Amino acid sequence: MAIICMARQVAAKGDEISAEVAKLLNYKFITRKDMEARIVELGFPKEKLHKYDEVKPGFFASLAKDRDEYLDYLQTAMLEAAADGNCVLIGRGSPFVMSELPNALSFRFVADLSTRLSRLEKEFNFTEKQAKQRIDESDSNRRGFHKSFFNVDAEDPANYHMVINSGRLDIKAAAALIVSIVEANVTPDLEAEGKKKVAEMLLAQKLVNFLVFDHKINVNFLRALVIDKKIVLQGIADSSAIVEKALVLAQKTYPDYKIESAISVVQDFKTYK
Repeated sequence: MAIICMARQVAAKGDEISAEVAKLLNYKFITRKDMEARIVELGFPKEKLHKYDEVKPGFFASLAKDRDEYLDYLQTAMLEAAADGNCVLIGRGSPFVMSELPNALSFRFVADLSTRLSRLEKEFNFTEKQAKQRIDESDSNRRGFHKSFFNVDAEDPANYHMVINSGRLDIKAAAALIVSIVEANVTPDLEAEGKKKVAEMLLAQKLVNFLVFDHKINVNFLRALVIDKKIVLQGIADSSAIVEKALVLAQKTYPDYKIESAISVVQDFKTYK
């Protein structure tokens, strides 16, 4: 079971290479539309997707509770796919959501500016000016998206197992290279470790969703961390009573785990609705 995470520049053939990798490995390719559909199915309003989905949130959008809700649903959808195993995830910070999994490999696709311009001009009948505007907008959005949600520099090659220039390698060559890396690096031991880890991460995310969405527990930036048979809740609340309620509900939900709080209590902490 391997989880392959792809990041890409616009017009760098990331979707095409990802599809080819999935085909060669007989893995499931989780497309952009697949991920959008699952996020909405889980409960995020479809009409609000455009504010957060692989774009840099505006000032007020970045402060709203919708931002955290989008991230919770996004991570849930990705972890569900990873729990099923043998999948290719593309975009939306998947290399960073899955970075703790020992059986996850991440790749980024880039190309030189002239190649990207040429591809967009040909595919969409853009002028050079229109193509350049599309590239600038996309690059800015993806930088802002990754900074806002994961506090990372998505363009730093150190964040990936490999960065591939699709202006120098064609789709089949790039896909074959990735397949060879996956087959050489993902061992049965790593697969077993990864399966256990992703199950813990999904359990933690489902607990967060249960507290936030089902019980409306007002803990901002709520996260849960599973360590063996212990679950640690993290976030910011404006009263100790809220923290206690979260602990009680979590303990009832997962009685076999020891529940601890690392939630900070900050009076008058508010976010926009």
